[in-house]
Amino acid sequence: MQRSDEFYMHRALDEARRALAEDEVPIGAVVVDAAGEVIGRGFNRPIAGHDPTAHAEVEALRDAAQACGNYRLEGCTLFVTLEPCLMCTGAMIHARVDRLVYAAAEPKGGMAESRANLFAQPWFNHRVAVTGGVLAAPAGRLLQQFFRARRERDGA
Repeated sequence: MQRSDEFYMHRALDEARRALAEDEVPIGAVVVDAAGEVIGRGFNRPIAGHDPTAHAEVEALRDAAQACGNYRLEGCTLFVTLEPCLMCTGAMIHARVDRLVYAAAEPKGGMAESRANLFAQPWFNHRVAVTGGVLAAPAGRLLQQFFRARRERDGA
């Protein structure tokens, strides 16, 4: 059953809260198949995993690929609470994700719309449709809460 973008973004926000609980930057993601089922989940865990590639999007793509038994995720949508970086946009292109829905813009390094639109580059043989700003306020509040607490803890 297909639900609204907001419904699925709430699932991504649940993942972001898991990251927050583990003292990771609170970014969460889910992958939804064409039938509307969540087939992949992930949240930021580069610190705990000692893995610079352990971004929420990559974790969700890995989970979905395992669930499908295929690294190609055609017909799928990735929902994430922060506009993806260069690495994550590249991973979505390679996975052949149909659509990206993100919450908060990332003005410093967002590669879907803010700093660049990697998906629109003519040399890629796959296009990803992009919808931004879905539940941006609650996603932004989680990030602000995390960084405020970190500054207070670190005495900055």
